[in-house]
Parts: sequence; C-alpha cells; structure tokens
Amino acid sequence: MEPILTLNNLTKKFGHLTAVKDLSFTINKGNIYGILGPNGSGKSTTLGIVLNVVNKTSGDFKWFDGNTSTHDALKKVGAIIERPNFYPYMTATQNLKLVCNIKGVDYCKIDEKLEVVGLLERKHSKFSTYSLGMKQRLAIASALLNDPEILILDEPTNGLDPQGIHQIREIIKQIAEKGTTILLASHLLDEVEKVCSHVVVLRKGVKLYSGRVDEMISSHGFFELKSNNQEALIALLENHKSVSNIKIKDNLITAFLNEPIDSGTFNQYLFNQGIVLTHLVQRKESLEEQFLQLTDKN
Repeated sequence: MEPILTLNNLTKKFGHLTAVKDLSFTINKGNIYGILGPNGSGKSTTLGIVLNVVNKTSGDFKWFDGNTSTHDALKKVGAIIERPNFYPYMTATQNLKLVCNIKGVDYCKIDEKLEVVGLLERKHSKFSTYSLGMKQRLAIASALLNDPEILILDEPTNGLDPQGIHQIREIIKQIAEKGTTILLASHLLDEVEKVCSHVVVLRKGVKLYSGRVDEMISSHGFFELKSNNQEALIALLENHKSVSNIKIKDNLITAFLNEPIDSGTFNQYLFNQGIVLTHLVQRKESLEEQFLQLTDKN
C-alpha cells in the first residue's frame, strides 16, 4: 500500500478546548476515505492542519513518503474546504482560467475538467446563474485542474437538494475510478456508506474507529421480535449463544447477533421452546446503527 497521508498523534488545542486529540491514521493511494462525525468533532480542523491553514499543537503528519515538504506536497493536492468562491460576473471558463494562472496549469485542462463535472455545456454561463449544486461542481473542477493525486472535500453535499447530492456523489465515484484518492469530511452517515471504502469516525476530536466501511458494518445483523409471551422470549434470548445483546422499546425486542443464523432456524427454535412469534424481521445493521453503538460506548 502506497501511503498518501499519515497522521501521528495529531493534536490541536484552541485555549482550553481540544479540537483534535492524539489522532493517528493513514490514507493509502486509490481509496475513498471518509472522516465521519457530528459538527464539532474535529473534521474540518484536521483537514485544515494537513492543508497548512491551521497550526497543529503537537504530533505530526507527513505527505507521501515523508521526504516531500508540505509546500511541495500540496501541489499534488486538490482541496475544497470552504464554500465555492468565484467571481459572479465571470463565466465558468473565465474563472477557471484565473485558477490555471495561479496553479501554473495549461488552459487545455479547463474543458476536460468541466466535462468530468458535467458543466461543459454551461462553460460560457456566468457563475451567478449557477445553482448551488453547479457551483459546487465547478469548485470540484477547479480543484482537479492540477490533476491532483488526492482530492480533499469538506462536506461536499452540504445544503444541496437530493438531485444535487446524487450528482456530487456520482462525480466523486467517477473521479476515484480514474485513480484519484479522495478524502472527504462528512456528518452524513448515508454519504459515507454510499461513497467511501474507508472511514475514520471522530467524536469530540477523538478517533473511535478507523478501517474499511464494509468491516464496520460486517456484523451479523439483528432480529426484530414480538410475542404474546414477551417475558419468556426475553429470558430465552438472554441465554441464547447467538444473541450478543437485546434492546426493548415499545414492546419491540431487538436481538443483536454475534454469529450468522437464518430467520427460519431461529423461528423454529423459539417455537420448539413454546414461544410463538407475532412479529419476526431480520435486518442487517446499517452504518448508522454501528455509529450510534460506537458513540454510545464512548
């Protein structure tokens, strides 16, 4: 695995507030990483540190092999960490030409990147005529002009309508398929589950989980159960080797599994024990449920 970015015990304090605490993780080439956490969890601060716009308090980070200065490394990085900021009276092409001048990139890249984000047909339209989703897509095109090895996005779908969210997510996937590593910060579980291959979960600046998304949600799921004899059902579940935990809410029993078992086998077992179920649904745990369990424990 070729590392793109490595964080070692990174910490940032603002006075008495610790925004990021002893954060360590590595981003390897060719994956889509999500930094997931509620507002105030330290996502944007972490991105600001590695992009050299926020000074760290302690710990360190290194780009690529560690022999490249942050200044030089950032020439291989594309990032959007604030709202798109272009001249409203200028067209998309005119705005991107300014970015090309700043980055030292040839103008021939402009049409190529506008096509990636689906704005080629609107390249002569003024920025002021763009919808919020189009503005965000233009910002992505701008960040791609230097053909970065990694694209960093802070809350890329914030404020967008469902269509705009879908378009941004599809663009992110297409960019990743062409070999660009992506790091995105999000408070949306749905976004990370649908887009990312890896996730770092933060809460109050502390890492709760780091790893593959599919491994985080690789639990054996759970049963939702009801019976006319709830007390006997609960007693059986508490002593069943396949059940790791149970929760009860509004007469609905949720039995979390620690090993695979199909609903037919489980129903037959309970029936043989004299329990007749009035409700049985087997579900897979979502990233949201995993996230809530993580944050409950911490």
